[in-house]
Amino acid sequence: MYSGADSDHDELGNSTTSDFPEGNDALVIQRLLKINPTRKDRVRALNQCGITICMDLVLQVLARHKNDWKIAMFFFVWATQQPGYSNGTETYNALLTILGKAQQFKTMWQLVKEMHNQGDSPSLVTDETFTILIRRYAAAHMVERAIETFDKREEFGLKLNAPAFQILICALCRYKHVEEAEGLLNLRQNDFPMDMKSRNIILNGWCALGNLHGVKRFWNEMIKQGHRPDLITYNTYLYALTKKGKLNTALKLFDEMWNKGCIDVPTCNNIIDALCFKKRIPEARAIFGKMNEHGCLPNVATYNSLIKHVCNNRRMDKAYELLDEMERKGCAPNVRTYHYFLKVAKNPEEALKIFQRMMRSGCMPTCDTYNLLLRMFIYWNDLERVLRLWDDLEKKGMGPDQRSYTVMIHGLYDKGNFEEAYKYYNEMTEKGLLVEPRTKILVEAMEIKAKERKVGIHDVKINTK
Repeated sequence: MYSGADSDHDELGNSTTSDFPEGNDALVIQRLLKINPTRKDRVRALNQCGITICMDLVLQVLARHKNDWKIAMFFFVWATQQPGYSNGTETYNALLTILGKAQQFKTMWQLVKEMHNQGDSPSLVTDETFTILIRRYAAAHMVERAIETFDKREEFGLKLNAPAFQILICALCRYKHVEEAEGLLNLRQNDFPMDMKSRNIILNGWCALGNLHGVKRFWNEMIKQGHRPDLITYNTYLYALTKKGKLNTALKLFDEMWNKGCIDVPTCNNIIDALCFKKRIPEARAIFGKMNEHGCLPNVATYNSLIKHVCNNRRMDKAYELLDEMERKGCAPNVRTYHYFLKVAKNPEEALKIFQRMMRSGCMPTCDTYNLLLRMFIYWNDLERVLRLWDDLEKKGMGPDQRSYTVMIHGLYDKGNFEEAYKYYNEMTEKGLLVEPRTKILVEAMEIKAKERKVGIHDVKINTK
């Protein structure tokens, strides 16, 4: 990491080595795993490090490698072999989450069976274990496997109950398989009666798809069947209307809800955001000012709706007024708040000031924050800060993730740094991270250009200007 700063933190808020004392065993292990390239070297380094393995430490190390399933799996297996240590449900589930992101389903099931077959000890498989499996199958668009996994719960000592079924249909809806989720709800209504929560899950699924026809159809079916919509149902329908630009219809529904006193903070946030999007800021501010009448105190999402649109219109004086106001009223800004400011920063200096204010407020950056900054500083040709950000991202154990590598590969390619872009691509694939189709196309283009010049990819000249 760049060490030119004189203080404990440089101007980006990046940690220096003083932030990671020798007592930080998770960081020490992370470093050993990184600097030792072969399995044999890693085993020797870990065996000689003298660190006592415990469950909390394993969880910390896994968290630092949540985007590198191969290293996470290697460390998990090594830790399991250490005297006096045995894994528990939490560590198994943490590894399952990592493997699931990489779609390593065969290995996941091997672990689940290992969790269940504990000899004389009780099974370590929990509802959360199956939630992880189902969500990752849904994310991979393997709908039938997600349903089959749900049906296997009893084989592992878990009940086929309504809460578990709702997790299944929620996962399917989250990853755009709403039609299948609704069909499953109808098919199994004798086993899992349709309560309002299940209906709201499906309604929200159609809403998230942006399918207003599906929302209206499902809404009308509920009404015909004599079911009374609750506040969540109304809010979902309202959001579906605003998402499709039906603002006038949404405002009529909002007025009805307002007059009935059937509103909450998300109701107001939804309509404020829609009004801001249509640049009807005075109306949005009017609702903002009247929220207290119904006991709806503005929260960070309320302020974020206003700040987002004010920032997009480059009215930064007004944006900072809102930021000051929310802090003054004890409504702490969150990461999303500062991201709106960062996205419209005109230059590195402005971005640094925003980042510094974020850190001073106690709002810690996420991997998404770093990815945003990486993209911006690549665009500004500030490669020194790009490398410092990348180093800090690793040291804090937050990444890099799939998005980080994608940002680096495409950003460096756009700047003509083909060799560096290819280096990050190789590192990404070595970690087993999923590569987006557009990135594969870009890498193929780099290789074609290299062949046209009759040189290898590693001979392509780096453009650092």
